[in-house]
Amino acid sequence: MLEIAQNAALQWGLEGAEVELAARRENVVFRASTPGGDYALRLHRPGYRSDAELTSELEWMAVLAEGGLDVPAPLATRDGRFMARVAGHQVDVLRWVPGAALGRAGELQGVADRPGFCHALGAAMARMHDVSDAWAQPEGFTRPSWDRAGLLGEDPLWGRFWEHPHLDASERALLSRVRAAADDVLSRVEGEADYGLIHADLISENMLWDEGRIYLIDFDDGGFGFRDFELATFLLRFEDAPDYAELRAALCEGYAARRRVREADLDLFLLLRALTYPGWIADRLGEPGAAERSERAVATALRSAWRWLDRMGG
Repeated sequence: MLEIAQNAALQWGLEGAEVELAARRENVVFRASTPGGDYALRLHRPGYRSDAELTSELEWMAVLAEGGLDVPAPLATRDGRFMARVAGHQVDVLRWVPGAALGRAGELQGVADRPGFCHALGAAMARMHDVSDAWAQPEGFTRPSWDRAGLLGEDPLWGRFWEHPHLDASERALLSRVRAAADDVLSRVEGEADYGLIHADLISENMLWDEGRIYLIDFDDGGFGFRDFELATFLLRFEDAPDYAELRAALCEGYAARRRVREADLDLFLLLRALTYPGWIADRLGEPGAAERSERAVATALRSAWRWLDRMGG
């Protein structure tokens, strides 16, 4: 992998760069250090995105960076492309962004003022959506859709959560029941919902914190979706925190200063976010640490299902 990364760096004019492994997650990320600055060189997970989808992601990130968002700006190759194939791998290069990790999802390590952070994050989400809505997407732009079919249809983006192999019969019945009920509610509110490009995975692990600035990273799952789903994705991991109500209010206030929040629908999107995770982990049960993540994902989905049904009176 290192040799592939070193060879790939040449296509971006990074001759002489010191290339070293930085992270191995869904993508393999190398840090390419040069006298002119540092860059993140990414080898993408095979088969996850088409070339067109990945190019679209990078075009969008470039627009966000130009619009003043704190996101990693993509660097074009010598011949003007944001993505290249090297030894069969999809490769891109982003400007390295500063900041410290916030920890796992549901953590805000190093943040003294948690409500203040959430207010700033809500404002950043709103700015991202503003810039996205003002952009005329180029011909051929393609990203996944976190719409009703992508969340609750027969083939959801992250898998058939109600068929997770670790569910027993009663749990499968519960998730099937809540799926049908949520689909009915969403069908009635989707026409009025704010819908457009979203990051779709703004959890703590996908942000960096640097002296009061929040950098949004990892747009792999970004696409078209409900804007309240964006807020719910962050909030879900904090639902059981003692200060959850304060964090939720601060996030919504920060967002609402620029854009509309439909608070009446937020609980629905918290449920929909929770339901995605059993489907996601079901395809990764053989990976290290998957058993623990699977147990947590299933427990969260079941708890969220009961909580939402209780609120709905059913």
